[in-house]
Amino acid sequence: MNHLFCFVLSALIACVCGGPFRALLYSDWITCDHDKNLDYGVSEVQIFFYDFQNNFNLSFPIDSAVEGITTSYNLDVTRRLIFFNPGYKSHIAKNTEDLIRQTFSNVPNIYLIIVDHSMYTSAKGGKIASYERSVKHAYYIGTALGNFLAGLHKKGFPSNKIHCIGHSLGSQMLGYTGTKYTKLTNEKIWRITALDPAGPCFSNGLVEDQIRSGVAQYVEVYHCNAGGLGTTSVLADTDFFFNKGGKKQPPCHAGIIPGKGESDSAKCSHKACVRYYAMSVQLKNGFLAWACDSYDHYSEGKCSANEVTIAGYNNPGNATGVFYLSTELYGIE
Repeated sequence: MNHLFCFVLSALIACVCGGPFRALLYSDWITCDHDKNLDYGVSEVQIFFYDFQNNFNLSFPIDSAVEGITTSYNLDVTRRLIFFNPGYKSHIAKNTEDLIRQTFSNVPNIYLIIVDHSMYTSAKGGKIASYERSVKHAYYIGTALGNFLAGLHKKGFPSNKIHCIGHSLGSQMLGYTGTKYTKLTNEKIWRITALDPAGPCFSNGLVEDQIRSGVAQYVEVYHCNAGGLGTTSVLADTDFFFNKGGKKQPPCHAGIIPGKGESDSAKCSHKACVRYYAMSVQLKNGFLAWACDSYDHYSEGKCSANEVTIAGYNNPGNATGVFYLSTELYGIE
């Protein structure tokens, strides 16, 4: 009887709240604190630098990373810097970071930097406390990353060669990164790509605490779990919605267990944005995306005559607005 009661209760929670991830992260149970006067130190953020072309890599704590990289290595300022900032519960040894390393290992004329801020954004302390802690640190980590990139710029690396890519909470941090970089250099980072920016504590927050147009020369956002773990905000130069209105991705099924199935499905969709973007690096023509005012109109074919652009790594950045795309057109789930 007790098991039956728990099953029914979890089903009710899933129906009312859209699964425990929504009940947990979109409720009064969690305190969303974006206080910028706490003076948190983030000196244990790690910077991992890769030059695949010469089979060379380095890692340094963020406070010494500019000097460490530039004194150990002669940077080629004609190359593009791909700067990846992961999200909540990330770590340099996890699958997402490995996917990014593998994806860019064969791309010519680039450097790759991956950030590890896991000392401040791990799951240690439980789901609620750890996410609250991570959100509190987002501004300080993002600002420190802006300081780091401005330091590289001071050493001669050009703004128009810096491409920042973030996922989830890491995407939201990049809003602060771009702002700090501009304050220090009077220039803007070339591009910021935000992959399913975190929704909890951000979707209904202040614009200044979110990734948005203006914090780089061009800002693009890709939505895969909008309204779940990802944001519902449409604030970028271009917002792309993958499959089914950017809410749920085709291979991500809820399963038969209420609650846990919804949570796993949300995580699957949330991570799919990284996977799709990684795939796009090898697609010369990228994913085609259509300007449209709603997913329903897109799915009904009412936008087929509208503006078309390329979504993904090879996006030319010359289209603005809201675009929809389907990876199923390419046989990709």
